[in-house]
Amino acid sequence: MSHGERKLLWREAAAMTKTLLIVFHSMTGGTRQMAEAAARAAEGEGVCVRLIEARDATGDDVLAADGYLFATPENLAAIAGMMKDFFDRTYYAALGRIEGRPYALMVCAGSDGTNAARQVARIATGWRLRAVAEPLIVCTHAQTPEAILAPKTIGAEDLARCQDLGATLAAGMAIGMF
Repeated sequence: MSHGERKLLWREAAAMTKTLLIVFHSMTGGTRQMAEAAARAAEGEGVCVRLIEARDATGDDVLAADGYLFATPENLAAIAGMMKDFFDRTYYAALGRIEGRPYALMVCAGSDGTNAARQVARIATGWRLRAVAEPLIVCTHAQTPEAILAPKTIGAEDLARCQDLGATLAAGMAIGMF
């Protein structure tokens, strides 16, 4: 499906209901698992859910959404470069056009993830988004080069936390709470 066709289908869906945009980046699979768990849970809450990799997300995608869930790995105590690229590419399209919309954040961290969470909070402040939940940080404790580069498997308890966040954000959007 072309980008234009995808955009048209999403606009039609968005006209019927609110749209939750989930933007993520994942190199080793952990963040993808988290984003997909949140998306599955959000789909049952009466919103149109769009799950898009950061490299493919555009300013039009951001403008078409009513709320956002960002999912990033922690790389070198910061958000992944591809997530930063997403924010950089879409900033001017969004500036002055999405104030007050709700957002939440998930971080797949090798250590504590707090700096990555602070970085997204600063970006969201610039976009004038409204945080509706504390950042959800899943720590994989990957500290060696081998562990950092290895494919990740997120445990059931952490995936349940991701589902809860996705469902809560979507439900709040659906009833107009956010």
